[in-house]
Amino acid sequence: MKDISHPCVWSAHILSLFPDMFPGPLGHSLAGRALAQGIWSLHTHNIRDFATDKHSTVDDPPFGGGHGMVMRPDVVGKALDHVTGIAPDFMRLYPSPRGACLDQPLVREMSRQKGVVIVCGRYEGLDQRVIDHYQLKEVSIGDYILSGGEQAALVILDAIIRLLPGVMGKEISHQQESFEQGLLEHDHYTQPRSWNDREPPDILLSGHHKNIAQWRLENARQRTAACRPDLWARYEAKKHAKHNDND
Repeated sequence: MKDISHPCVWSAHILSLFPDMFPGPLGHSLAGRALAQGIWSLHTHNIRDFATDKHSTVDDPPFGGGHGMVMRPDVVGKALDHVTGIAPDFMRLYPSPRGACLDQPLVREMSRQKGVVIVCGRYEGLDQRVIDHYQLKEVSIGDYILSGGEQAALVILDAIIRLLPGVMGKEISHQQESFEQGLLEHDHYTQPRSWNDREPPDILLSGHHKNIAQWRLENARQRTAACRPDLWARYEAKKHAKHNDND
């Protein structure tokens, strides 16, 4: 078991057959600095350590036949019992394509917990009895298939960690990002002023902060409507509902 632990306010416990995949990219940039500063801690647990036979078997063929293998409930259950004893009140997650979509409201909810326990599946996944017994919250990072839950766990953790107090320089910086207001983020421009015969919108060079804020909001709306009509529909519905509530 690898333990990168500091006195901190938020912790992650990872159950995996490949614990050396962590912290991976989370050991760099914002997340890495926050880990070194003790803002969050990482604890990895090798599921294979909880196997009981001489071959350290963690999987078996599925009942009813079919291709692939399924992670055994007795082995994963022992691993979860061990971690639950350490972190009894943590949210327990299982990355799965059939889970609830990972979105910013869910990320914010997880960032307000004491921490999370993430079970990383492999092969065809976990025995359903483990999911049911430990009330694992299934979370999807998108409609595609990965080799295992580790990559999804890294995405989930990165999204959470950047919201923890003290990780980002200014609170307002992440409040203005994509999805925080239900919109995609507006376009960005920087030096040089002229590049490949292209220049930024004049309004951004005007110094008129109110007009710039209005341009950014309108640009975000246009980008969202064009690129993510699903988000735009939710944004419009929420806006109309708020308008009706104020009537």
